[in-house]
Amino acid sequence: MHPPARAPFRRILAALAGGAVAAALLATVTVGGEAAADESTRSARVTNPVTPGDFTGYGFDQCMTPSQATMDRWLQSSPFLAVGVYASGASRACRYQPELTAGWVSTQLRKGWRILPITLGPQASCQPRFPRYGDDPTIIPKPGAQGRYGKARKQGSAEAASSVADAKALGIVEGSTLWYDLEGFDLRDTRCRESALAFLSSWTWRIHRLGYQSGVYSSAGSGIKMLDDARHNARSDIELPDQIWIARWDGRANTETEAQYLRADGWRPHARVKQYQGGHDERWGGVTINIDRDYLDVGRGSVAAPETHCDGIHIGFGTYPTIVPGTGEDAPPVRRVKALQCLLHEQGLYSGRFNGVYNTATQSAAQAFQTKRGFPVSTTWTKRSWMSLLIAGDRPVVKYGSAGPAVRRVQRALNAVTDRATPLRATGVFDATTTIAVRAWQKSIGIEQSGVVGTVAWKAFAAGRR
Repeated sequence: MHPPARAPFRRILAALAGGAVAAALLATVTVGGEAAADESTRSARVTNPVTPGDFTGYGFDQCMTPSQATMDRWLQSSPFLAVGVYASGASRACRYQPELTAGWVSTQLRKGWRILPITLGPQASCQPRFPRYGDDPTIIPKPGAQGRYGKARKQGSAEAASSVADAKALGIVEGSTLWYDLEGFDLRDTRCRESALAFLSSWTWRIHRLGYQSGVYSSAGSGIKMLDDARHNARSDIELPDQIWIARWDGRANTETEAQYLRADGWRPHARVKQYQGGHDERWGGVTINIDRDYLDVGRGSVAAPETHCDGIHIGFGTYPTIVPGTGEDAPPVRRVKALQCLLHEQGLYSGRFNGVYNTATQSAAQAFQTKRGFPVSTTWTKRSWMSLLIAGDRPVVKYGSAGPAVRRVQRALNAVTDRATPLRATGVFDATTTIAVRAWQKSIGIEQSGVVGTVAWKAFAAGRR
C-alpha cells in the first residue's frame, strides 16, 4: 500500500495531554493543512453517513488524496465507488495531504463515494523499511514481565486515539470503519509477530470504545494470517478487527485468498476487502492516477430497501409495449396502463383512479408528460415515452455496487429500451448484469461505454434515446 503523518505538534499534544484529553485536543489540530472546521461545519458533519456502510463493489487507494476535479471525473467514468485515503499515522509516505479536508470528505460522501480512512503508524519491528523517517516509532517487541507485550499494547491504544481524533476532524462519523495499515513482515519472528498482534488488539479495543469499527489492512501471508490464526485459536487475549483488508495481488476481483492464509469462515459474511492489484496507472475521464485496485464486500453488501408505488401498484415489467387507445379485445393491457397511471400520478400529472383503462384522463396526463419532455404530443404512448417516464427522478451517479431507487429506475428503463430476451429484475442493486445492459445501451446510442449512469447517460435516458 502507498502510505500518509502527524505533524510534530500532534505528538507534542499527545505527550502533554494523554488519553481522552489528548483525543479532545487533537480533534482541533490541523489535518492535511486545514484547520478543524468551525461550529457550523461541525454541525453539518452530523449528516455524513457511516462509511463504507453496506457495499459490494470496486474501490481504489493511492498515496495522495485526489483533487475534487479528479474525483468528479472518476465518479462519472470509472468503475470505482470507494476510495482509500491516508488520514492518520506518522509513517505515511505522503505525509502532506492538502486535499484531505472535512469539506472534501463530506463532498465525496454526498456524491456517493465510500471512504476508507487509513492509519499508517508504528510498524512491525522486523519490517525492514521502517522507521521510514527516523522520527516515526516502530512497534516495541519486548514481551515484558508477564509476556503480554504491554508496551506494544500502549502504543496501539495511543495510535487508536490519534486515529479517531483525525477521523472526527475530517467528519468521519462514529460507526464508520477506521483501517490500520500493517505492512508485510516476517511472520516467523515470534516477538515481532506477537508484539504486532498485541498492538493491533489494543488498537481495535480502543477504536471500539471510541465508537468506531476496526479494520486492518495487511498482506495475506503476514498480518492477515496472523489475525486469522488468532481467531481460529480463539485467543482470549486478542480483540479482533471487525473487517479485514487483504493485500493479495492475484488480479481477481473478489475477497478470496488461499486457505493457508485465511480460512473460508473468517470475516464472513460481508467483512472483507481485497487489494487485488498493486500500484499501476489508470486513466478515467481524461485523468491518470497511480492506484491499487480493491474489491469490497462489507456491511450487508449492496442492498436496496423494498419499495411500493401507489399503494401497491406493480410498475416493474420485462417489457413495456406501445399503448394506443382501444376498446374490447384491442384495449391496451390493464396492468401496464395501471403502471402508467401510477407513474404519471407520481409526477403530479394524473389524479384519477388506477383502473387500468387508457381513458381520456390518462391520455391527457400522458400528453402533459410528452409536452414536458418536448416529445411529439400524441395519444400513442411509445417506448421512448416509457423510458423517459420510468427514469424520472433524481439523478445520482450509479454504477456497479450502487443500490436504491435510482438503480431500480435504470433497470426498468433498460427493459423499456427493447423487448429483452431476459429482462432485468428491478432489484435496486447495480450488479454485473445491469452493467452489461448499460454498456450495450450506451454502445447502441453512441456514448461512452463505461457501464456508469452519470450525467450523460441520465440525459440520454430522459430523452428516450434507444
